[in-house]
Amino acid sequence: MDYQVQVENHVIEREMYYKDTMVLRYKINFPQFRSSHFVTGITRINAYCRRKAVQYQRYLERDLYAMAVREYEYSMANGFPVRAFEAQLDYTVTYSRNCGLSLYFDRYQFTGGAHGSTIRDSRTWNIRTGRRIFLRELFPYSVDYQEYLIQTINRQIAGQIASGNNIYFENYEQLTAKTFQPESFYLTPDGLAIYYQQYDIAPYSSGIPVFIINYEEGRVVLPTCGR
Repeated sequence: MDYQVQVENHVIEREMYYKDTMVLRYKINFPQFRSSHFVTGITRINAYCRRKAVQYQRYLERDLYAMAVREYEYSMANGFPVRAFEAQLDYTVTYSRNCGLSLYFDRYQFTGGAHGSTIRDSRTWNIRTGRRIFLRELFPYSVDYQEYLIQTINRQIAGQIASGNNIYFENYEQLTAKTFQPESFYLTPDGLAIYYQQYDIAPYSSGIPVFIINYEEGRVVLPTCGR
């Protein structure tokens, strides 16, 4: 059974100045969920999302702002144009079915140079309990699920390269195993999504590579309200 979960977007944003010059602009989006069922679980999930936003805000206003000030002083001392740092946290809810809730956060930062960088992280929960679900729990019938996932990803990459649809590093087969992170997954209606960070297995132009693993083929056991 699907329990309806509503999501409200909350925003924290600010422009920070040094010597009357804006040196840092940030915007943080984070979700707060509502449901008439499983209030305790939803409350725990909301607490995590709010805590994540506040922790990132503290990092920006302390560490990144200090870095922006140093960059300002360096630019002024050397006659370089001052470019404000930028930071943004966004999220995407990817799955909400049968007590399973999954999302990912993208944290973008620009601190100079040709382009900014994005780091993705994700969480999956059972809304009945508010407990985080780990990748290994989705494969209770397989002790070699990581090997299966990496092999499936390598086959998908080989197919993409053959069709000319994507660019990967030449040694991607070694890199997909070396940089595989069990935390880097989320659920979607179409399958299990496994992702890699920028530069892990492909150049910046390829973005964040995402691979969808068919639930049935992988014998994935999805979260339910009974467990």
